[in-house]
Amino acid sequence: MSAINEEGEGLSSPRRPTHSPTLLRKGIPGERKPLKEKLITYYEQLFKGEDPSQGNPRFWEEFFLLKVNIQYFQTTMSEMKTWELISLKKSLSLLFVQCCTTLQLDDNVIRNINALQTLCVLLRSTFDKKLSDSSFDVIDVVIGFDSAECQMRNLVEALNKFLVHDYPASLKNLCLRLLLVMLTAMDNISQNMLLEYVMMNSVFETIMHLLSVPDLRDQHGYDAVVVLTLLVNYRKYEAANPYVIKLSVLDDEIALHGLGSVVSSVLTEYNKKYVPPTEEPVGIFGHISSFVSNMLVPVDTSQTRVKIDMAVLLVLYEAIHLNRNFITVLTHTKSLSNPVTPTTPNPAIDRSLPLPSSPTTPAGKQPTGLPQPTNLLGTFFTFSSIILQNIKDDSSVTHARLCLVIITCIVEDQFANSFLHDPNMTFPVTLHRASLLHRKPTKDGLSHVRPLACSLLDLMVEFMISHMAKNFKLDLYRKCLGVVHRMLCYQKRCKIRLNYNWKELWVGLLNLLKFFAASEEHLLPKLNIFAVAIEVVKIFNLFITYGDTFLPNPSTYDELYYELIRMQKIFEDVHSMAKRYSSPDAHSEFHSSASQLAANLVNVRSISAHFHPRINAWSASHHVTSITPEQVLEVVRSNYDTLTLKLQDNLDHFDKYAEKLNEAAFFTQLLRSVTNSVRETVGLSSVQQLTLLNELGSTS
Repeated sequence: MSAINEEGEGLSSPRRPTHSPTLLRKGIPGERKPLKEKLITYYEQLFKGEDPSQGNPRFWEEFFLLKVNIQYFQTTMSEMKTWELISLKKSLSLLFVQCCTTLQLDDNVIRNINALQTLCVLLRSTFDKKLSDSSFDVIDVVIGFDSAECQMRNLVEALNKFLVHDYPASLKNLCLRLLLVMLTAMDNISQNMLLEYVMMNSVFETIMHLLSVPDLRDQHGYDAVVVLTLLVNYRKYEAANPYVIKLSVLDDEIALHGLGSVVSSVLTEYNKKYVPPTEEPVGIFGHISSFVSNMLVPVDTSQTRVKIDMAVLLVLYEAIHLNRNFITVLTHTKSLSNPVTPTTPNPAIDRSLPLPSSPTTPAGKQPTGLPQPTNLLGTFFTFSSIILQNIKDDSSVTHARLCLVIITCIVEDQFANSFLHDPNMTFPVTLHRASLLHRKPTKDGLSHVRPLACSLLDLMVEFMISHMAKNFKLDLYRKCLGVVHRMLCYQKRCKIRLNYNWKELWVGLLNLLKFFAASEEHLLPKLNIFAVAIEVVKIFNLFITYGDTFLPNPSTYDELYYELIRMQKIFEDVHSMAKRYSSPDAHSEFHSSASQLAANLVNVRSISAHFHPRINAWSASHHVTSITPEQVLEVVRSNYDTLTLKLQDNLDHFDKYAEKLNEAAFFTQLLRSVTNSVRETVGLSSVQQLTLLNELGSTS
């Protein structure tokens, strides 16, 4: 320890005057020049292409006892021209090798920490120079291709050692920080050939260890999950990624539940911090009062917002998509109250920085009285209800799309569906609803204690009715309808009679068709709304053909017919629109979809054509001018026998979700966004010396 103190950069020099590390003041006669840091002198020698260790066999022991000067190193590297940096290949590779050697052979924690910080700043600074479109030049300059495989193997072995065994938390954080620096070195992670060495020398088991041990998970779980997210997505469409394979076959329940706990904690934290929009004042006096208040006290639009953590959402998707064993975690993991902000003082990812925001989620406010769901599925549904109600820009569309893709994967799983529909597994789930003109905003979205399938259907219906606008999100609607259709197929196949208010779904679907008919001129030049309408009609046909096998009771089936008859005009308008675009004279690019829609409407139109004359006849015979719903239902029940419908094929068929076929471009762009976001939050700040002293004292 004395060697550190003598250099003025050790653990006991808080009061020493500081000077610019890059320049010395010009001498004034009779005035003493300020001393330059010894480490700066060593850096200068390296940047001149010299070997500062020449003639001093213990040089590197002393070098790594000196606190890393991150600012000087980064500034000097950034000011170099490309050719200057390439000319320093020998010096930089020497520094890299000595860092790896220290990590592998030296048990001094201070040297290990400084070696890790040196590697972080060396790799970050070199990659920032963007020597070429690929990472080959960086590997050659910093490591050297001849020794890269050996050095990277030694480095990964050292990282695994520090992360698994009993070392200070700050050292473990730096190991994760170095991995994140490597993983986020390039915008396109799949072009980062440095990661090939992390593919060959796995850290997967180490990450699972961090997630399995509660104390380690609390301290490092979030960073470990982000590392796993990025590793799983490296070149996964181009080659066999060992992390994809290992995650897909993982059956360690403790590790899987640890992963679920981290995800659950992050989502729960977001849900707790979400504050629904305040209810708008009613009436002219309320609006005047609100206007005056805003004039006197302007709304603070610069308020820090809560981050939507796409890295955690992405790892949730990967776990659900790749590992069938993770479905049990969805159903059993509790929503934890543990802090997800790492409890260690120097986390790899600084989650306190301003980050991409949710459109309506101010930070720092805590709603009261909202009980949290008791499993990860319920927590995720609450989170999704927040995301799906605020779709205003490209980033929010991305968030919503990923949520819907995750839900699609869930409802395609047999075990997940059985849990969702189990009448003995009931939970209250908070679902937030958008503020719409025709209804007041809800102060809370707490549902009754019901099977989770009811909450999921509510979530899909809420999305369906709240986003009918000129900037219609066709892809999101198709995914939403796909979720509903998959749930109905499961109910039909397993004869599940879910006690749900099906009228809400039917009215939502009908309003969607009504919106299409009313917005034809605006939407059809740009969007194939016939494709969405086909999905809507397919759902209705599934109810018509098989509803008696899975609807709760015969009365509910009768109510379906009542809604179809009552909304006859909507179906006729949609049919007329489809016929116009499917006629030979239309020359429409949507000809095929329009023809299919017109054909699929045959049974719905037959129902209207069959029952309307009988309802009119009943009214005439009973001398009733205004018939009640109960009377209509009576006519319906007494005339089923004479109704003839056309049998339609494949109503309970759907194409299985296929990421590479349908979503590869989306996930490639999403990964780029996540990589950039993580890079911005991975700090290179030095470990606080007082913190390190405390950690060393507690472990000794």
